[in-house]
Amino acid sequence: MRLSDRARALRPSLTLAIAAKAKQLRAEGRDICSLSAGEPDFDTPAFIRQAAARALENGHTRYGPAAGEPALREAIAEKLSRENHVPTRADQVLVTNGGKQALYNLFQVLLGPGDEVLLPAPYWLSYPEIARLAGASVRVLASEAAQGFRLDPQQLERAITPASKLLVLNSPGNPTGMVLSRPELEAVAAVLRRHPQVAVVCDEIYEFLLAPGHVHHSFAAVAPDLADRIFTVNGFAKGWAMTGWRIGWLAGSQTVVAAASALQSQTTSNVCTFAQYGALAAVEGSRSCVQEMAAQFNQRRTLLTEGLMALPGLMIQPPEGAFYAFPDVSAYGLDSMTLCSRLLDAVGLAVVPGVAFGDDRCIRLSCAASPATIQDGLARLQRFLVGL
Repeated sequence: MRLSDRARALRPSLTLAIAAKAKQLRAEGRDICSLSAGEPDFDTPAFIRQAAARALENGHTRYGPAAGEPALREAIAEKLSRENHVPTRADQVLVTNGGKQALYNLFQVLLGPGDEVLLPAPYWLSYPEIARLAGASVRVLASEAAQGFRLDPQQLERAITPASKLLVLNSPGNPTGMVLSRPELEAVAAVLRRHPQVAVVCDEIYEFLLAPGHVHHSFAAVAPDLADRIFTVNGFAKGWAMTGWRIGWLAGSQTVVAAASALQSQTTSNVCTFAQYGALAAVEGSRSCVQEMAAQFNQRRTLLTEGLMALPGLMIQPPEGAFYAFPDVSAYGLDSMTLCSRLLDAVGLAVVPGVAFGDDRCIRLSCAASPATIQDGLARLQRFLVGL
């Protein structure tokens, strides 16, 4: 049986593969320290779990609307309008099976053969694969660690062609932790005003995870005149420690959201019904649990960053958000895949090669782990580098 060209071109997620390999080696008795997964190690807050349990006991176990429970769509629209300053109606929101499905649905209904996605690098590794699944090509906008991985508006302007259809913005960013400031977003908006064929998808999944002194700005609030071609993707996985719940959302033009909802109705149908009631409790509830977890991530991010800065031969820009560090390790003369493979074999440290994110000079380490695990990982990395 011959696989389709689409299937043969698809590359599986390297982050999930490495996390799975680390778990397998640990199960086999190996001493493994994993700083690979982008998954909070906190439990989902109790009030969210309890809301889902009540919904389950109250019989919310049947099919629901493909676009999501009306109360949850309304609450997300209210959150975007009030917190993010992006006026949004419930019919402009689609509840999805995680943020990844929100991106997939959007790319499927906006893109096709001959279209081009503008992708600043380093990038989250699923963006180019999701774009190619929609038949589009990808134009990568490279950046440098020495310049903080900033998006250059002039570079963006030069990259736009008649085929350019969609720009991807991810702030706070995975894997770099870079946060786009308001002046930077305004500069991007100025470029896009000259190119009305280019839409923007803003992945804001890490919006609550910010280093001190940094502020998250939704692009649709910065450039309200472009709101009809700005799409916001977000979810509950990172801020509320709800990775396994698989609940995200897409917000934007009602026409496009309706098309994405129709696609979802023919693929996965609705998101797990009773889980949506947990998400409803999360978005309507106090942000104190989110703030407490974010504060702990700040401490861990500082621990990881300062530890990396103390190691010889590494170049790192301190991350401004999310829960990753992305140091340049090219001084050691190894490509990122080789270095990460040897790290795992030699000292049992699992991290992710930068080549997966579009920069083979770097590796990604996650601080979504306990301080003790982070310190253990830093000690193993130092031991390995000294051996080189």
